[in-house]
Amino acid sequence: MNTFTIAGLEINKVSMKELFLNKTMLWAYVLLAFGLFGIYEVINERYFLLTANSLDAGLNPGSTEVANAFREAIFGAGGEVKRESPWTLYIVNYIYMIYTGSGIIFIVTIAELLDIKLLKKTAAGFLTFGLCMVFGGLFTIFFDLNVLNMHWMFLTPNIGSGMWLMLPLYIVYISFVLFEIYLLISNNKQWTKKFALAILVIGIFIDIAEYYIQAKLFNMNTARHLWTTYPLLPLYFIVSSFLASAGVMIAYSYITYKESLKEEFDKLMLLLKKFTLFMIVALGGYEAVSFLYIDKNWANVILFSGFDVEFYIYALFAIAIPFGLLIYRLFQKTISDALTISAAIFIIVGTYIGRFIFVYGGNAYPMSDRFGKGFEIYSQYDEMKDFIFFYPHMSEVLIVVGSVGVVFAMYKIFDVLFSVSKLSKH
Repeated sequence: MNTFTIAGLEINKVSMKELFLNKTMLWAYVLLAFGLFGIYEVINERYFLLTANSLDAGLNPGSTEVANAFREAIFGAGGEVKRESPWTLYIVNYIYMIYTGSGIIFIVTIAELLDIKLLKKTAAGFLTFGLCMVFGGLFTIFFDLNVLNMHWMFLTPNIGSGMWLMLPLYIVYISFVLFEIYLLISNNKQWTKKFALAILVIGIFIDIAEYYIQAKLFNMNTARHLWTTYPLLPLYFIVSSFLASAGVMIAYSYITYKESLKEEFDKLMLLLKKFTLFMIVALGGYEAVSFLYIDKNWANVILFSGFDVEFYIYALFAIAIPFGLLIYRLFQKTISDALTISAAIFIIVGTYIGRFIFVYGGNAYPMSDRFGKGFEIYSQYDEMKDFIFFYPHMSEVLIVVGSVGVVFAMYKIFDVLFSVSKLSKH
């Protein structure tokens, strides 16, 4: 393939058809179309549906209907995000995409430091796919925000807020990962020798900082005891993310490297298989210990009432079934692709369910008056509930589908232009 070079980076000369009308992009467009319809639904729901206003109150003094409409508008039984359950599928998908993508980047960075040859050969592809998952997560969370009024975030900044914690972090994080990918695929070997080790070490510290800050954001919700009583919450995010990342890496390797690695492919899969088994044991152990510390009201909701079915599906899909599939023929040099890919699919689905339980479970029990500063456990407008759950709004589901399209589209464009899936020479 013909190429041209900019700053030591070879860029493939491809036609617009090859870039934007290949099979992967066509599938991505279908997913993105769902996402665009979800975005339309969200903006229409939030900003353009008619609701009660002061004119209605003036024209209809004492009207019960207007009073109820005001209550609906202010205290929010309507809309795709509910007042009682403010963190929803947007947050589920955001933390799944962000943490899993970051986990892939974290794992590959550690592997490069440890000089694991097979992962060094495939590092550019893994890092790029991980970064695309991060962008998929950011796409999702963007529409959880007040998108038409985001300019006020910059005009009246509150630097202690969660957004201002995350904004500089991701600007730095994404820049570092892009530079790391550049070092892997460029011809500028002098820069690679000078900066590679420093970038890898700094990247690990940024990864750890990301998980810590994300955990801090959950921990700031002082009335949500599931999130505040989880022991070592950053560790939970790292362990669970590494398992989800391992599942994605197995599936990605099978699709991308089965032909190019040839006889080394089984070695890569065996390496990922052993790592996955280790993370399954680590996550299973963490979950078993964590429920000794979690607030009993939230633990009861998850284990025995509101989310019990989902929790046991999560335990089966993310831990039990993959462990059984992967432990078989563990010490043999050849592996069963069918069993390994099946385990990866179970892990991907199971860990997503785990994120769903974590986010929705945090909203599930009515907020408590943790520090004696308010009567959060009940509302003067509603009877107190023992369990809070709202099914995700269709617009949320469609935006989540669209985020998968973002991941595939971005990755394919990177790969067509820069051949990131090509095996690196170290």
